[in-house]
Amino acid sequence: MSWLSVSLEVEAREADALSDALVALGALAADIADARAGGPGEQPLYTESTTTPAWPRTRIAALFAPDADVPRVVGAAFEHAGVAPRPFRVAQLEDQDWVRASRSQFAPTRITPRLWVVPTRRIPPDPHAVNLLLDPGVAFGTGTHPTTRLCLAWLEQNIHRGDTVIDYGCGSGILAIAALKLGASAAHGVDIDPQAVLAARRNAVQNQVAAEFSEAGSAVLEPAHIVIANILANPLVVLAPVLAGTTRQGGRVVLSGILREQAEGVCSAYRPWCDVEVTQQDEGWVLLCGTRR
Repeated sequence: MSWLSVSLEVEAREADALSDALVALGALAADIADARAGGPGEQPLYTESTTTPAWPRTRIAALFAPDADVPRVVGAAFEHAGVAPRPFRVAQLEDQDWVRASRSQFAPTRITPRLWVVPTRRIPPDPHAVNLLLDPGVAFGTGTHPTTRLCLAWLEQNIHRGDTVIDYGCGSGILAIAALKLGASAAHGVDIDPQAVLAARRNAVQNQVAAEFSEAGSAVLEPAHIVIANILANPLVVLAPVLAGTTRQGGRVVLSGILREQAEGVCSAYRPWCDVEVTQQDEGWVLLCGTRR
C-alpha cells in the first residue's frame, strides 16, 4: 500500500507547532528532522528536553492516507499553527520507504534523568539509565512527540512495584515496555492495527520484557491498576466506558493525545467513573489523570 508524504522546510521555532497541527488535523504521523540530513551540513541532535530543535532549518515530513485532502489539511495546519504558508511537496511513499526514513532520523531521546528511549541500532548514551530499546517499524511511538513524553514521564514517577498496566492504543509498545522496566508486574498493550501489534511484540523481545500485545477485537483484559491511553481526544471520548471498565477500583486512568482546548470535553466523558484533571502539559498537549471510583 502506498501513502502520501508531505515535506516542507520551516524555521526551527515553527516546527513543533506546525507538526502538532498536522497530526491534530489528520496526518497519521509527522517527523521533524534536520533539513540538511544526509549532507555535509547535517547536525546530529540528542534530545534531552522539550525545547524546539536546534537545527537552523528544519524539515517536516508528514504521512497521510492515500485519499486524504492534503492541500486542505496543510492549509488549515498553517493557519492553526500561526505559520505563514509556504510551498510543500507531495509524493507517494511505500511502507518500507517510510520505515527506513524514520529510522535514519530517530535519535536517542532523554525523557527524564533516568529514562531514555534509544533506537535499537544506537549505543545508549547512559548505560546506567532505564533504556527503552525501540524499533518503531510502522507504528507510532518513539518518545519524541510531546504526548508520548508526557506518558513516559508520568509512568516514571508513578509506577509502583506490582502494578498491572493496560496500554490502550499501544503503537510501538513503548508505554507497556516502559511500565515493565520501571517496575510493573504485568503490562498488556492493545491496538487496532495488526502491524503495530507485531512491532510492539518485537520491541518487547528486544527489551527482554514479558509484555503482552493483542488486537483490540481479540483482547481479553482483566481490570488493571493503571490504564493508559495515548490516542486522540475523539477516540478517548468514545472509549470512555471501555477504559473506565478496565480500570480496577482505586486504579488510575491516564489519558494523552489531547490538545489543551480539548481537555474539558474529555474530562466530561470520564466523570461518571472518575474525576480526571490535567496534571501535566507539554507544548500545547495535556495529560489527564484520575482515580477510578
